Amino acid sequence: MTERKPPGVDFESWVDKQIRDAETRGEFERLPGAGEPLPRDIESTYDELWWVKRKMAREGFSVLPPTLALRKEAEDALEAALAAPSERIVRKIIGEINDKVREMMFKPPPGPPLGKKPYDVEDVVRQWRERRADQ
Repeated sequence: MTERKPPGVDFESWVDKQIRDAETRGEFERLPGAGEPLPRDIESTYDELWWVKRKMAREGFSVLPPTLALRKEAEDALEAALAAPSERIVRKIIGEINDKVREMMFKPPPGPPLGKKPYDVEDVVRQWRERRADQ
């Protein structure tokens, strides 16, 4: 456990002492990534929240406004429906996403407009059948 800084001791020298003591005890040896450069995007400019964004991506969190997240979810659902193994699953996927789209359509958007309307289930099923016939 880290000890408290004694009164009257300069904070910087106290921290330096803590680091030196930890090095002496070998607490910095064999740390993951030791001796390796920090990963970074060469193409991008410096972003002071890079570590927050990386953590969120690793944990599967999204920072999109709900309407944009639903727009992406609707596109993914359509793609999943068109690749579904049965008509029953196509109808289930489209029915579930349509419920979410309708719900978002009738409440004030917390972000940009949704820009989506419910899918025509019969049209998606027709497209699904056509794709299955081509294979």
